[in-house]
Amino acid sequence: MKISLFQGILFAVCGVAALVGLFVFATYTSNSSGSNGVGTVVIWGVLPEADIQAFLDEISKTEVTLKSVSYVEKNPATLPNDLAAAIATGTGPDLVLASQEELHALAKFITPILSTQLSPATFTSAFIEGGQIFAAADGYYGVPFLVDPLVLFSNRTILSSSGIAKAPTTWEGLTGLVPGVAVMTPARQIVRGLIALGTYDNVHNSRGILSTLFIQTGVPLTTAGSSGGLNVDLGEGISSSGNASVGQAVLGFYTQFADPSKVSYTWNASLRDSQQAFLAGDLALYLGFASEAKFIKAANANLNFGVTPVPQPATASAKSVYGLVYTLMTPIGAKNPAGAYQAAVLLSNPAEQIAAATATGLAPVTLNELATAPADPIAAVAYAEALYTKGWLSPLPVSTDAIFSSMITDVITGRSNPSSALTSAGRALSALLQ
Repeated sequence: MKISLFQGILFAVCGVAALVGLFVFATYTSNSSGSNGVGTVVIWGVLPEADIQAFLDEISKTEVTLKSVSYVEKNPATLPNDLAAAIATGTGPDLVLASQEELHALAKFITPILSTQLSPATFTSAFIEGGQIFAAADGYYGVPFLVDPLVLFSNRTILSSSGIAKAPTTWEGLTGLVPGVAVMTPARQIVRGLIALGTYDNVHNSRGILSTLFIQTGVPLTTAGSSGGLNVDLGEGISSSGNASVGQAVLGFYTQFADPSKVSYTWNASLRDSQQAFLAGDLALYLGFASEAKFIKAANANLNFGVTPVPQPATASAKSVYGLVYTLMTPIGAKNPAGAYQAAVLLSNPAEQIAAATATGLAPVTLNELATAPADPIAAVAYAEALYTKGWLSPLPVSTDAIFSSMITDVITGRSNPSSALTSAGRALSALLQ
């Protein structure tokens, strides 16, 4: 019998799942009758419940094996503790949906998929390169589901009124736009900015933006320590073309936008959150995740905006951008682990991937679906960037934000020079990963 990509046929109790096609199915025995498909599967995840549950309800009309799959939204900051408590009391979920930003904290509660069940060759031929961050010692922590790359939102009205036909494609080109777009009072108070960069706490997605800049310049961010743990490398030991390290060059580029003495000055710490500034029409460019397009449309229906890929360094030989790779993982103590894995596999099928991406505003993680650009121009950007999205194993976002915020604030206020700030931040992040 010929089977489509990522498809398999469930057999009776005590049977063994057929292993066919591009994706390899695990041995599966349902804890329910055959008419219930994968059985009852409860997913805890960090994506919005309204979007995911609506997708599950819709897709179960055609994929009846998923009719007993449900979703509960969880706070990313408390998910590891919530999961630990649930496992201890036997009330945990069957799947956990989280990104690589939560992986380090969750890993000890996850049952990896062995390479005998999901081989590296199968994984590599099926999923985006960014999914490799979920590789375990022998296998993978889960099955990738969706990816949310950082993109560049632009206020078309501001750009066209300033004589700019297209959003910048390089960081060098972006910097040169500041004088023609930024509007200031004689006292150098910012009335309208080009882009929110330079500070941290009022720059929406500053963690992702800084991660992008580090990744684009070849900074590894996370490296394996000599004792088997993880260390954070912010590029302080990597030489650049000048006297400064690559890490110092990244900090210098980022913080220049908040330096009143620079021609690139266009943002400061006294301004409101950058997402709100963009929505109000006070910011020409905004760096946000692709999924934010839905919110921006709903929050200001009159905003004339476009979406393009995040700028790249002019000298870059390959493109890269930071993004969130959301993956379905089976926790320790799951009541229906076989059904959970089967559900995760089914959600990587073509129809499920397209439906999930449409419902959430994210992009598929499967290479076959990314090979064809969608008609929607915003989705087309997300699909294109998904192919070169990267991430790093970081502490939980709240901890990473505290350290990055201190690093940036110390530099722009003069409390620390870039070298000292990078070293301190790297040590603090490494300590959290040990």
